[in-house]
Amino acid sequence: MDATPAPTRLLFVCWGNICRSPTAEALMRRMADDAGVGDLVVVDSAGTSSEHDGGPPDRRAIAEADRRGLDLRGLRARRVRPADWDDYDLLLVADDVVEASLLRQAPPGADLSKVRRITAFGPDAGTIDEVPDPYYGGPDGFELVYEVVSRACDGLLDHVRATHGLAG
Repeated sequence: MDATPAPTRLLFVCWGNICRSPTAEALMRRMADDAGVGDLVVVDSAGTSSEHDGGPPDRRAIAEADRRGLDLRGLRARRVRPADWDDYDLLLVADDVVEASLLRQAPPGADLSKVRRITAFGPDAGTIDEVPDPYYGGPDGFELVYEVVSRACDGLLDHVRATHGLAG
């Protein structure tokens, strides 16, 4: 009997879990499914703030995702939990502010090396250090978020394949 390999568990983290991280969650899930490796990855998202807990993604994030054929409506914001540090292989942060907040919230003994930038994967690695926060801007910011996250998820998909010994 073949043992099923444990999936790579990814948690996308932004400030309120209503713009960047839910976009990344839904996009990564779709890309993994489309690539036939959906069973090798578990994806979720959370925020470092609880101000939007239980709420849906921002209407502008929903609109941009709709424009790209991606539905965010079923997602709900939640705050990062202490258990997430054990439950996920990577905690993928959007920017400096989110990273600092997440590290302050880390439970004692947490593996801080799990924290990586969303943009550390894919063609933007080393050139774009963060996913810009579109919340106080217009629709163009949400389009940029989608594009940056899409390229990063391409790289994450390669990471998942490599982790499981698959060719890209």
